[in-house]
Amino acid sequence: MDEVDTMLVDNVKSFAAGGFGGICAVLTGHPFDLVKVRLQTGMYSSAIQCVKQTVVKDGLFGLYRGVLPPLLGVTPMFAVSFWGYDVGKKIVTSYSGVSADKFSVAQISTAGFISAIPTTLVAAPFERIKVMMQIQEGKTGVSMGSVVKEMYRTGGIRSIFKGSAATLARDGPGSALYFATYEILKEKLSTPGKDLSLGAISTAGGFAGVSMWLGVFPIDTIKSTQQSSNVSVSILQTTKNIYAKGGIKAFFPGVGPALARSFPANAATFVGVELARDFLNKIV
Repeated sequence: MDEVDTMLVDNVKSFAAGGFGGICAVLTGHPFDLVKVRLQTGMYSSAIQCVKQTVVKDGLFGLYRGVLPPLLGVTPMFAVSFWGYDVGKKIVTSYSGVSADKFSVAQISTAGFISAIPTTLVAAPFERIKVMMQIQEGKTGVSMGSVVKEMYRTGGIRSIFKGSAATLARDGPGSALYFATYEILKEKLSTPGKDLSLGAISTAGGFAGVSMWLGVFPIDTIKSTQQSSNVSVSILQTTKNIYAKGGIKAFFPGVGPALARSFPANAATFVGVELARDFLNKIV
């Protein structure tokens, strides 16, 4: 019974810490994400143009258009992600007999990939809603509710979950890179016998985000393009359409804002997660 209670407490801690880290990430990185999506979907040709026109048309708060879905979604999404990573580590340990603190890069990556499987169920619909809100511009009365209603009217539940396969295709390898980079750098930057500094956590988390986006950005472009349309279109057809529009280069619009966002947003994520875990460990 004590073992069951301990596992339950650990799961709750993972959920809570991941959720808090996700909120930190969204508040830090949403303006960068908005620019990325608008470049990926062809609304603008440069990040500077996008920022200027967004502020002119919608004011500074326009940079946070579409922030509600990720804010509502990040708590369960990041909570499930970090919980899924802990579950992944337990699964890898059960099959390999190796404790998590002695994992190889491949074993860390496997645990990270596993975390993306349950996360996709939460991430995909919120990503779809976020993208549809972000490509609205200069329009009044555009709310999360109205966007969801329009998607449901045009395609039912399938429309809301559109892009789920592309989301998993992005987040599986992305999560593997993400957690592996963080764990490796955290170990390199830590001093034996001492607590990890916030600077070290920020550095490891920031580079984890950068490595993830560098690895999966073309897949993210396919996902954003697919999710920005209310017309039914497959991943393969979306990929062909993107390539026909501009070749390989067409898969990388918005990569600058994405990388600019990834470091501070993911630094904030891991700082939030580590601080929340430390706090929970002290009180529970």
